[in-house]
Amino acid sequence: MYLQRLTAAAGFFAALLTNGTAFAAAPSPQASIACVADVLQALIASPLMDNSASFPLSTVDDPTIAAATDETLATAAVNEDPRKLLAAFAMNLRDIRYRRGGRVPSTGFDCSGFVHYVFAHALNIDLPTDSASQFRSGIKIARDDLQAGDLVFFHMHGKRISHVGIYLGDGRFIHSPTTGERVRVDELGKAYWVRRFAGAKRPDILT
Repeated sequence: MYLQRLTAAAGFFAALLTNGTAFAAAPSPQASIACVADVLQALIASPLMDNSASFPLSTVDDPTIAAATDETLATAAVNEDPRKLLAAFAMNLRDIRYRRGGRVPSTGFDCSGFVHYVFAHALNIDLPTDSASQFRSGIKIARDDLQAGDLVFFHMHGKRISHVGIYLGDGRFIHSPTTGERVRVDELGKAYWVRRFAGAKRPDILT
């Protein structure tokens, strides 16, 4: 199954090399998986583009994460690891602005739109489109059992689930925060997020 998912991802990355607007299209399952590693290497060599916007890999605040992401891009396909592929794809979307209801890079993302887009284009998985539904659809896991690609949820206003991000490993997650901000990496252990943490779920594809 992982091989099939990775084949779908290969189609997206291949399309990206020939069409700067490939983010708007679904991945092509017909592409050869053998080309994924070469495509990912090409992504490392040049910024990922969506129309006129450029999102370089090195824009993350923590240089350790940036270096690890470069290495992940080069090895994810070879290792057939969907978790690494999710994390690498998500990291390439850093700095895209927040937009309420946003679902694509050209207009911006809200939190659940970002998560939905990453899973759809990295693994061809159609998750629910809002954070509450994403929370209900996954398998509950303990915070100590989090792995890259798992989803982390928060209570931002009252007790309802109102925010979601993708766990990257090492206590960090990536998300589209709020109006006026951009997709970024944050520490799950910071007091702000600890107070609002609502739980973690593992999408079925990662079980």
